[in-house]
Amino acid sequence: MSRRFVIEAVLVAVYGQLLVPGRPVEYLIPFSTIQELYEMRDSDEPVMPEPDDDAHVKQKIGELIAFFEESFNRKKIERALQMPWKKSPPLLVNDEVTFTVVYAIDNAHYGETFDPVETELILTSLHEKAPVVTDQLEFLDKVIDSEVPIQTYDVEDFEFALEEQLTEEDWKTL
Repeated sequence: MSRRFVIEAVLVAVYGQLLVPGRPVEYLIPFSTIQELYEMRDSDEPVMPEPDDDAHVKQKIGELIAFFEESFNRKKIERALQMPWKKSPPLLVNDEVTFTVVYAIDNAHYGETFDPVETELILTSLHEKAPVVTDQLEFLDKVIDSEVPIQTYDVEDFEFALEEQLTEEDWKTL
């Protein structure tokens, strides 16, 4: 059985281990985070603090953009963009990883506390009943402080997240 996680597209470029999870994983990626990849690639601002790391991650961002722009994948993504909350068919990355692009819409429900991308991560998590994986500790703190009813994992705890199984009943008690 595949594990599902909501994640920003850039994390897959930054944390290569997410592409070799050791068991089947589906990453639910809000479309706006794919758009952010273009901004990161084209920006003079570094993504990583070390120049060598930054160059490597920007190369990976370019590869990820190329993956999403492949004709077959682009057509699948375009289907998802026809209606809010529609999902693309799975995009096969390798034997264990698929991406599903979600046309998430920021409805400002959490807009007071969270930025638009964070809000889309939260809403996608709620909508799909899937935990969020992030490397943003400030985001994790805000989720806890605001008592947002979602499951979150720091990317450093990804191996643990793969092992833990949440049931439908668990989501009702979050």
